[in-house]
Amino acid sequence: MTATQYLNDLNHRYLNIHRVKEDFFWETYMGISDDHEGSAKAQTAWTKFLSTAQQIQDVRDQLAQAEHISDAAEKAQTVQGLKGWLAMFEAHAIESEQAQELKDQLIQFEADLFEKKKAYAMSYQNEKGETVEASLVSLGSTVRTNNHESVRKSAHQALLDLEQWALNNGFIELIKLRNQFARSLGFKTFFDYSVAKGEKMTSEQLFTILDDFEERTRSAHQRSLAALAAEKGDTALAGHNFVYSFAGDVMRELDPYVPFAKSLRRWAESFGRLHIDYSGAELTLDLLDRKGKYPNGFCHGPIPSFYDQDQWVAAKVNFTSNAKPDQVGSGYDGINTLFHEGGHAAHFANVKLNAPCFSQEFAPTSMAYAETQSMFCDSLLTDADWLKTYALDVNGTPVPDEVIQAMIQSRQPFKAYEERSILVVPYFERALYQLSDDELTPERATALARECEQKILGLACSPRPLMAIPHLLSDESACAYHGYLLAHMAVYQTRAYFLQRFGYLTDNPEIGPLLAEHYWRRGNSLSHNDTIVALTGEGFNAKYLADTCNLSVAEAWQVQQKKIAALATREQSAPADLNATIRVVDGAKELASNVESMETMCDEFEQYIAEHYFS
Repeated sequence: MTATQYLNDLNHRYLNIHRVKEDFFWETYMGISDDHEGSAKAQTAWTKFLSTAQQIQDVRDQLAQAEHISDAAEKAQTVQGLKGWLAMFEAHAIESEQAQELKDQLIQFEADLFEKKKAYAMSYQNEKGETVEASLVSLGSTVRTNNHESVRKSAHQALLDLEQWALNNGFIELIKLRNQFARSLGFKTFFDYSVAKGEKMTSEQLFTILDDFEERTRSAHQRSLAALAAEKGDTALAGHNFVYSFAGDVMRELDPYVPFAKSLRRWAESFGRLHIDYSGAELTLDLLDRKGKYPNGFCHGPIPSFYDQDQWVAAKVNFTSNAKPDQVGSGYDGINTLFHEGGHAAHFANVKLNAPCFSQEFAPTSMAYAETQSMFCDSLLTDADWLKTYALDVNGTPVPDEVIQAMIQSRQPFKAYEERSILVVPYFERALYQLSDDELTPERATALARECEQKILGLACSPRPLMAIPHLLSDESACAYHGYLLAHMAVYQTRAYFLQRFGYLTDNPEIGPLLAEHYWRRGNSLSHNDTIVALTGEGFNAKYLADTCNLSVAEAWQVQQKKIAALATREQSAPADLNATIRVVDGAKELASNVESMETMCDEFEQYIAEHYFS
């Protein structure tokens, strides 16, 4: 077998294993299938394929062979693909038998815990004193937006109860097992292992960045807490009151202008006008909350995009949100998730190299790099010119300036809190995994969570208690949450570049092609920093996000007023075609598709929401 034939064979072997794993993942996480044993077996097969140490030597041998390829173009392509595979195997290889056995145990343990957690029913008391069964998403939304303090407190208590359930049903044992696995690979803790694998840095290097950001935003955050307590009393700082105290009323005012039923149309129009092109991808969107469904939006690609011997293999991508269309705040939350996961899908549909290893969300793809793509897209929803263009009521009237100003008045003082609510997670996870096995008890873990929330958030308990965050339990996202903050830093650096170059973001047709060229096309063959340099000419810099957090309300409103005024200078063009086949589903049921047209798909979706939630 020649080196080129080896590469092609490797690509196809991986595709088959990856597709089986991803199909199981989707069906179990969407609550369509209960075959957790089959899912665990498929996950194990995928993990073993990537973690077999022999693969590293095999690829190195093929790279040596590739040096003798006479055709220059074939040689360059083969070397490129093999180097991608070498990086992937090096990120996953488990050389010792003990570590491999521990990894297998981890996969099975997580599958069992996932199944148990799925069966755990959560509920809260509504304003009538009735018990309401609720998902993680609806509990969070209730804490943020419900007008009755007793209801908010009940929903928040359900999140605290979830923490205790996790701690007493396997999370402690999972931490110990993860640490044991990491130590077998030469790391002190699983946190250290995860940071090295995901971001190619040490924990110390990561915390140099995080500590700097914490210090830069500390004063602004503390001022906002003091001002809120002075205005509304110390009870406003209680976990069940905090977010509602500064956001509840404003989100209620915004709600009529961002109905979830219109979110699919707004996404298609907005991405179309940005000239974001999905390169022929097949997209499956499962957007509605339901019992048994994973309580967090995500995007996975069963078929990664790549060139297979010069033949384009379009991506197949699945993504989800957890909208409850009849709940206040769900429209904006739902469209935010749709833009976020749609951004991931655009990224993974546009990697245009010659092996599927370059276009997937697993290591060596940096989480910060992957999240930069999605978070840039959802950041548009906070721009006043986007809101004036797309936040329309049933009569087509744009959201009033006063509502946008009120959003800024309520949210800008807490922009630092918003970012620090991400920051608190790595501080907690690092400390949690540093505890010895003897120290790891439910009581100590609970106390540590509250200590970290007090230190970073300045609150006795977070509105979203730390161990109620689903990422902490999942192998793919455990000890990786800092990637979201690193991504936010890159997003604001990217936004600053586009604003300086073009003056605006909303509906800017230059943006999609530039993101595709500099951030997406070469996938994980470039580092996160390399992509930022390619677009902006400047290395990774956290100051843009910190500067945004530190703006006063007056300064932030002035920025948005300029965006609104600039709308009068621009003509709105028709949205470009997304170049994708799109199916919208609710579990196993298809609700709408763009087989006929995008317009038909949006009409079908809106009709379904009207009939099933508002009739």
